[in-house]
Amino acid sequence: MTPETRAAVEAADDVFYIVTDPLAASWFERLVPGAQSLSRLYALEKSRAETYAEMVDEIMAPVRAGRAVCVAFYGHPGVLVWASHEAIKQAQREGHEARMLPAVSAEDCLFADLGVDPVTSGCQSYEATDLLIHRRTIDPTAFLVLWQVAWIANVRYTPTPSQEHLPVLVEYLEGFYSRDHEAVLYEASPFPVGAAQVTPVRLEALPTIDIPPMATLVIPPVERPQIDHAMMRRLGLDEVPTKLTD
Repeated sequence: MTPETRAAVEAADDVFYIVTDPLAASWFERLVPGAQSLSRLYALEKSRAETYAEMVDEIMAPVRAGRAVCVAFYGHPGVLVWASHEAIKQAQREGHEARMLPAVSAEDCLFADLGVDPVTSGCQSYEATDLLIHRRTIDPTAFLVLWQVAWIANVRYTPTPSQEHLPVLVEYLEGFYSRDHEAVLYEASPFPVGAAQVTPVRLEALPTIDIPPMATLVIPPVERPQIDHAMMRRLGLDEVPTKLTD
């Protein structure tokens, strides 16, 4: 937590939170006695959409009563968190002041742990199910970050991920990469100490291994992008700038 977010939590009348492990929950409850976990709204085979809508209702009830409310989500509150965005929209539509405070996301950790510069190499970031159902076009000359590869097409809550749709993902990726192209499964450390988990894996092997629930698939570029020499001349460039090639 940043000093800004900690101050917001401590100043609130009501605090809700979602974390992914008992240690984090224990720490948060010591920081804010009386804080309520929204994780209780999940239920086996319950629609995730229904759960997220209930989270928004829980958040908005004290807001409408005129209380100062703070909600803390693990990771970044704006990344893969529908309830946070929806609660802010509803609050603002109803005339309440509402804002989101930034945090360190898994992607921020990924860039540091894997030594990826998203500007010089180029980077695409998609949720795995979204990639498939919208048939996103992949640029194989840039890094590809795929979120939630262990939860493809999972619209109802289950405590463990399913591997059944991984062959579909591999088949789709074959349109842009070779089957033996090497990627990595990445898990940022959720704690101030401890290293990230980085596991090399060939794309064809994805359906055969147990993918951790929180893992992100990172696929390096196949090749460098082609240079448009006509555009270089228009820009007055004699050579490709170092910052674009290092």
